[in-house]
Amino acid sequence: MTQPPKNTKKLFIKTYGCQMNVYDSERMVEALGGEGYVETKTPDDADMILLNTCHIREKAAEKVYSELGRFKGLKADNPDLKIGVAGCVAQAEGEEIMRRQPMVDLVVGPQSYHRLPAMEQAVGQGRKALDTDFPEDDKFDTLRKRAKIKRGPTAFLTVQEGCDKFCAFCVVPYTRGAEVSRPADRIIREAQELVEAGVKEITLLGQNVNAYHGHAGGLAGLIWALDKVDGLERIRFTTSHPNDMDDALIEAHGTCDKLMPYLHLPVQSGSDRILKAMNRKHTRDQYFRLIERIRAARPDLLLSGDFIVGFPGETEADFEDTLDLIRTVHYGQAYSFKYSTRPGTPAAEKPQLPDDVMDDRLQRLQALLRDQQRATQDSMIGRTVKVLFEKAGREDGQMIGKSEYLHAVFADTQDVRVGDLRPVRIVKSESNSLGGDIV
Repeated sequence: MTQPPKNTKKLFIKTYGCQMNVYDSERMVEALGGEGYVETKTPDDADMILLNTCHIREKAAEKVYSELGRFKGLKADNPDLKIGVAGCVAQAEGEEIMRRQPMVDLVVGPQSYHRLPAMEQAVGQGRKALDTDFPEDDKFDTLRKRAKIKRGPTAFLTVQEGCDKFCAFCVVPYTRGAEVSRPADRIIREAQELVEAGVKEITLLGQNVNAYHGHAGGLAGLIWALDKVDGLERIRFTTSHPNDMDDALIEAHGTCDKLMPYLHLPVQSGSDRILKAMNRKHTRDQYFRLIERIRAARPDLLLSGDFIVGFPGETEADFEDTLDLIRTVHYGQAYSFKYSTRPGTPAAEKPQLPDDVMDDRLQRLQALLRDQQRATQDSMIGRTVKVLFEKAGREDGQMIGKSEYLHAVFADTQDVRVGDLRPVRIVKSESNSLGGDIV
């Protein structure tokens, strides 16, 4: 194995939150590669520590400050160690991060990380660096071309950022900005580079991905353009808003073989009163009718969703409406959370429900969702699915990958390699995975 030059610097980057942050972290590593950095898996020997943060979860900022506190000893032992905070908490907190943690050298928002090399140089000259602007220059144009290194069989690819929906609970429009779509030709070029590096499945990312408008045909047009990329076997996308599921995208689910039968389509609540308070701009009936159209196009589609319980003003009747929606729709997967305030959002100013009420509702909702997930997995027994194998399993001779429906599937075999796409007959269902035999 080729050893890095002795003057190579080491970068430790810790990623929080969504898939887009995973993609962003990859690009940050590439951006700093031009400054001589290579990624390390431990902060102990790093020349730079970078936290790529997420503002979605509860007490996100406090968790970042707590994490920074753990690095004080490393900074004391190595005063030349550079420490930075990136991502949505960086965007929201800005200079406050440096005020509360003076050891932080740089703070960069999610739209400015292409400027990391210049910021790193400024820190090297003894200056603090802060950039939480929404710059006019396109960070994707400015970033170095993706390195031609061997990759795993799956990859994320950001196609759209920001959101114009302004849901009352959500901080994304304030931390990621307005909706911006990347031009289709640049996305296709990046997809081709990923395929050349060994990728067979790409998940298209966006805060509101189905509002993508960088192709004349919208997201469906982009998907059909990617369908023509030789060597790309599978396409997925996340996360979507119900109001942007247009006819062409619904049709693509039924006619594009490379588009996988899995859709993450958050509804958040089943109560019209709460949906209005959330500023979701759709009703439960509109959501029902949309699901009917999608399933008519692709009957075997596995549906995933997001749910918030305890939104300000939610009554027991409102919550029962949500349970009713879940029973009616039936979800193969779902994510659910207690409402928690995000500073600067409209809902943060409203009276909050007691924790015990929210805890009780979350437990009841998650029990229903677990039952539906289990039923969906059990229904796969006896079916043959195509599995893209991603890594070795825990046991000798075992490999693990994902089915078309995004189920984790393991199989005992000696003749399967990472990146193989093989038919597997499902023979058992476990808590969060399926087991099968290679056909």
